[in-house]
Amino acid sequence: MLSGLRTWEPVFTWRRRVRHPPPSTKETLVNLYHLSVPQLIQTVGQALTWLDKAQALAEQKKFDVNVLLGTRLAPDQYPLVRQFQAISDGAKFTAARLAGVQPPVFEDNEKTIEEIRARLDKTIAWLKTLQAEQFEGAEARTIVLPFAPGKGLKGVDFLVKMALPNFYFHAATAYSILRHNGVDVGKVDFIGNLPFFDV
Repeated sequence: MLSGLRTWEPVFTWRRRVRHPPPSTKETLVNLYHLSVPQLIQTVGQALTWLDKAQALAEQKKFDVNVLLGTRLAPDQYPLVRQFQAISDGAKFTAARLAGVQPPVFEDNEKTIEEIRARLDKTIAWLKTLQAEQFEGAEARTIVLPFAPGKGLKGVDFLVKMALPNFYFHAATAYSILRHNGVDVGKVDFIGNLPFFDV
């Protein structure tokens, strides 16, 4: 028994000595602008290319492209038009809440592909007015959401655990509705161009 304790005790002491120190308070934090706005602009821009391909299919098959706006994957799901509106809303509200500014107001009254295209263009144009300086300290900013009265989220939790997943949920659903209806979109159309460089 005694020899067992003598063997174990030095190991325990050694392990305590090599425990990692707590993170430095001077640790550099990534500005949430760089983790949000470029992604939002990229995906909203890709959604515009999906509309181009939807228009091409309609012309090829000779049907009114606006018919697609009423389609959905499940009876209790938002139709395509609402998915695109949610892409726009997700982008502008995510950025606005993190930057502490008011987003533009859109009326959710789009009825045609061209009106959806115009809304996405306006969303991108507004996102491009934002500056990284507006997001300084956003990771610790308290974000209050209308569906959770009396509750708040820290900015970084809002972005990573709610805002981006919700944004991509609607983007993926819009993409899937179009794909389901025969629009020639693939993974590259969803992700978009990547900033490769020579190595």
